[in-house]
Formats: sequence, structure tokens, C-alpha cells
Amino acid sequence: MARKAVLVTGGARGIGAVIVAELARDHDVMVHYNTTAPDADVASVQGDLTDADVPAHLVATTLDRFGRLDAVVHNAGDISVSPLEQFTPDDYRRMFDVNLFAAQGLLAAAAPQFGAGACMVNISSVNAVLPPMGAAMYGASKAALDLWTRGAAKEMGPRGIRINGVAPGAIDVPDSGRDDDLKQAFIGMTALGRMGLPADIAGVVRFLLSDAASYITGEVLTVSGGYRL
Repeated sequence: MARKAVLVTGGARGIGAVIVAELARDHDVMVHYNTTAPDADVASVQGDLTDADVPAHLVATTLDRFGRLDAVVHNAGDISVSPLEQFTPDDYRRMFDVNLFAAQGLLAAAAPQFGAGACMVNISSVNAVLPPMGAAMYGASKAALDLWTRGAAKEMGPRGIRINGVAPGAIDVPDSGRDDDLKQAFIGMTALGRMGLPADIAGVVRFLLSDAASYITGEVLTVSGGYRL
């Protein structure tokens, strides 16, 4: 796999940190974070993706550091869980700003720097098609991201730029706050009888960035172990 310069949003913890560790083995990686700086010794840049100017800043910082940009992994996400009648405009604006509009801002800034073979991977969720109780707007934001991914792929395709997504199912992330009962409930709804690991997602991201996926675009790959089949 040829060495690439990759910008990963939300790459300081959780699934994002494992994606960064996987890619950093043989790529130049710029890690974006908002409130939690990376533990590892990696190139990083801070920014709040609810600010419309931040995506362009992240791209510019990556270019300044590596001299090029070959791929973007938009992993950063925001979720607010509450009954619909208690949901506030600030809640859903933030989710759509981070989950959807930041993807548009990142691609708009990166596309002029992209050559043929460049790509973008957006981290979506099974909740885009299986809406969770108490988080309808979160599911809606991810469904919108999936549609945007397909539309962007169609627009960027003639330039040889690929846009894909990965939709994780129930992933066992240490800081998720899920108790054992909830984890067992997820396992019971999963065909493979286990929760996913961040490495399961990182491996698929690596594949989608690689030349092995050079004829894949506009797809959102579900990585859920058969969740709720």
C-alpha cells in the first residue's frame, strides 16, 4: 500500500484513535481533536467542527505538515440522546454540524488538493437505518451523511476521487459508558455473538483507503457482526 497523507477527524480517542494507530504504521497521519488531545506522539490539530471555518483549517494544517493530502477519514461525531420533546435546536444543530456539514466542509477544502486516486471515508452508523430509541435525530444525521456520501461519490467520480462510508454496529469502546447488561443486550442482537472492536472498523477503513478498493465508491459498508439481522 503506497504511503499516503491522511487527515483523521476525531482521532484522539475511541474508534478514531485505533484508526490512527492502524494507519500510522505506514502513512503520514494528521489527527484532529476537539477537547481531548492525542496520547500518542502524532501530528495533531485542534478545532471545533461546529465552526464552519475549521474544516478548511484542518486541511491547510495537513498540507503545511506533509505537503500533500491523499485521504480524509471523517470519524468525528456528535450524539445527543433525549426524548424528542426535550430535544433543543442547539442539540440537533451541533449534531448536524459535526456529523454532516463538517464532511461537506472537509471535502470542499480537500478536493482542490486531491489527485486521481484520492479518497474520503465517512464513519456513519447502523443507526442511519436502525434508529435508536431516544436518538432519532442522531440517526437522521447519519442517514443524511450516507446520502451525502453517495451524492459526493457521484460528483467526484469523474475526477478519480472515491467517497465511501463505514457504518459500525455495537462497538466495544472503553469510554462508551455502556454497562454489562447493555453490552449483553447488544451481543444478543448480533449474529456473531460478540460486540465489535475498534480494530474491526480500522481494518475496513484501511481497506477502503487502499488500492484494493480502487473500484469501490459511493458505498457505506456495514460492519456490525450481523446486528439485528
